[in-house]
Amino acid sequence: MDVMEPLPQSARRSITFDRGLEFREWRKLKSGIGTESWFCNPQAPWQKGSVENLNKRARRYLPRDTQLAALSNRNINAICDRFNGTPRKCLGWRTPADAFEK
Repeated sequence: MDVMEPLPQSARRSITFDRGLEFREWRKLKSGIGTESWFCNPQAPWQKGSVENLNKRARRYLPRDTQLAALSNRNINAICDRFNGTPRKCLGWRTPADAFEK
């Protein structure tokens, strides 16, 4: 949660998760940083297309057998920078980083 705290409240109003175990502490988001949490229904990935899109993009750099805990912060930050620096059609061909700054 520390990563999201610097974001303005308008950028962290809600988060929709898929149903992975990595989100088991979701209840702390509301009391911790004021963020609502939502989950997709089981077997309904279309309810959160952006999660599926991110999973697809992440697999380019992180095969399924990747041990995330073994990655350095530098590696993870490089992947995040690549994601946030890639222009998106849905953003009028701006990057997520550009869209967020505006």
